[in-house]
Amino acid sequence: MNGSPIALLYDVHGNLAALEAVLAEAEKAGATSYLLGGDYATFGPWPRETAERLEGLPAVVRIRGNVDRWLREQPEVPESARPLVTVAVDAALGSLGPELSDRLYELPERAELDGILVVHGSPVSDVETFAPDPESGEEQMLGGEKQRTILFGHSHQQFRRPGPDGTTLVNPGSVGMPLDHDPRAAWALLEEGEIRFRRTEYDVERAAAQMRSLGDWAEPLARRIEQGFDSGAETRRRADGREPS
Repeated sequence: MNGSPIALLYDVHGNLAALEAVLAEAEKAGATSYLLGGDYATFGPWPRETAERLEGLPAVVRIRGNVDRWLREQPEVPESARPLVTVAVDAALGSLGPELSDRLYELPERAELDGILVVHGSPVSDVETFAPDPESGEEQMLGGEKQRTILFGHSHQQFRRPGPDGTTLVNPGSVGMPLDHDPRAAWALLEEGEIRFRRTEYDVERAAAQMRSLGDWAEPLARRIEQGFDSGAETRRRADGREPS
């Protein structure tokens, strides 16, 4: 690939402060377009403002994630996670309004960019995803894909590794809510066919304070923003409900 770098942004989750910091750094790095990998507004401090900012970006790819789908469909979570998920989705819906919610829901589930398959969780699902370390049976999540790079998010963990059947698995991490013990915004640049990981500092305390202002229900999400870690979602594997996004 020739030309200007493309910034790869996944899992912004309504964190406008993190997004603005990343956009500023991406511009300094020469990025003039963006790949947006889903989970744009829900579970975050500024749902509508973030979604509107993302809508204004020149995106070469824009797909939806599972929480964008949950704006119109029942979340697949166990009963223990349902109270937090329900109130978080309702809060996002109230902030976004019906038209913006519909636009997020109607985004495609997958895309291609110069031979790279772009998905949210995996080729077969927006909630089943790959872990940082190889696991048995993960070839089933490839959906028959072979010998190519698969770009995905969902786990909020930035990593790259070989996958089954000659694939390369690349997760740029989460802009708005990293869960790899580093609260800095995680993203990547695609330049001349190479994906380079980036981390960006931003005002974490401002984002956490805004999250808490939404109500007592938001405290676990504020702690995630502050800590870059969720003790209940160490692996965030296959979205089995241990965490809501």
